[in-house]
Amino acid sequence: MSYVQLTSEERYVIYHLKLYRLSIREIGRRLGRSHTTISRELKRNGPAFPTWPYWHQGAHQQAMQRRKKPRHYRRHAHAPLRHYVERKLRDEWSPDVIAAKLKQDYPGNTKMRVSIETIYRWVYRDTSQGGRLFQCLCRCHKKRRRQRRYGTGRGLIPGRTSIHLRPDLVATRQRFGDWEGDTIEGAKGSGHITTHVERKSRYLIAGKLVNKTAAETAQVATSAFERVPKTLRHTLTLDNGKEFARFRDIERGAGLTVYFAAPYSAWQRGTNENTNGLLRRYFPKGMDFRAATEKSLAEVVKKLNHRPRKCLGYRTPHEVFMDAKRGAIAM
Repeated sequence: MSYVQLTSEERYVIYHLKLYRLSIREIGRRLGRSHTTISRELKRNGPAFPTWPYWHQGAHQQAMQRRKKPRHYRRHAHAPLRHYVERKLRDEWSPDVIAAKLKQDYPGNTKMRVSIETIYRWVYRDTSQGGRLFQCLCRCHKKRRRQRRYGTGRGLIPGRTSIHLRPDLVATRQRFGDWEGDTIEGAKGSGHITTHVERKSRYLIAGKLVNKTAAETAQVATSAFERVPKTLRHTLTLDNGKEFARFRDIERGAGLTVYFAAPYSAWQRGTNENTNGLLRRYFPKGMDFRAATEKSLAEVVKKLNHRPRKCLGYRTPHEVFMDAKRGAIAM
């Protein structure tokens, strides 16, 4: 849906409702407009005078004058900015992350600024000229149907501890050291990848499985956690796959407490599910995992751990986890 400019009549209504000290959300509701539209209007076209924050006639004149000005996309001429954006797009950073990281990487350089919308414009223009930058954008996925697996693979594991008995602190992400785990599979008989994600930092560790037996899964998980300080190993929340039947071996070997999500409740391990989705871009369903070496897996894991995340204030999982790791070692 295209954006419709505010009319002079709507600005007149905004002016009067502001006199009655109505909130931005209430003004938007009465006009049938988004509150962000009202907020943007007040910031861009007011105040007219220090003692008179918003004046509808002056605001409308400002808006009309702005629309008459030709738009110059000077950012195309600034090569360092364009090169930065294209390089990060090829690293599969989102336009949102790129725009935010520019401000962090070049705090005093106004030439190294670009909006999210401009980045998308560049991508679409590149596409119209035969370019392939669009392939770097995260693709929308089809809505998946909830698929239940029957048989021994999804039976409840004897002796399992339910997620409902997990400390409430884990859900708040207030501490480091609470993990979620799962496996992703390749083409039939070609192997699996086991993944473990730290909830607070979104830091990923992963390893290859050949046969996905319970013994092999426990051994690979234990080895993966050897590189993690003991003070950053509190809990591990898994799904109910039979490959985790020897979870007691993981508890003893890795020194953490294992909990199991409810059957068919992937949302209870949302951090892990989201990370697996990112990993699937490199190891799609149906891929022969025999072609994926430990080295190639490590390179992908490193790439994901060094990708800035909005939920981390545009820091990377690596940065956040390494800060926690240094603090744990210093204790």
